[in-house]
Amino acid sequence: MQKKAIICIDDDKTVLSALKIQLKKRYGNKYIYEFAESGDEGLELIEEFIEDNIKIMVIVSDWLMQGMKGDELLIKVHQKQPNIVKILLTGQADLDAVKNAENNANLFRYLQKPWEEKDFFDAIDSALEV
Repeated sequence: MQKKAIICIDDDKTVLSALKIQLKKRYGNKYIYEFAESGDEGLELIEEFIEDNIKIMVIVSDWLMQGMKGDELLIKVHQKQPNIVKILLTGQADLDAVKNAENNANLFRYLQKPWEEKDFFDAIDSALEV
């Protein structure tokens, strides 16, 4: 049986820690959870998972990060792996960035920080059904 993963990318360790706690509480050991602090680190994780035949179900990315912005990251992911469901979770994205991700990365959902746990899991649950 192929392993399945959820990847979260944010340059704020506190956000990643909160996401980790929430995901593990909700889904237990059903998925592999990985967390990256930059777009470049996220892309490396994705490549490793692909090489290891781990199916990436969902990527949750911040927008405003050092180096690569979230919309750029999600577009790069989409170009290589269009079937991965992409969610932008941010408090600082402008509408142009969101539209860029919608148009060029098939953005599944955009959520504002601070997020409501119910809204977050509604988005993740829906994404896992795609």
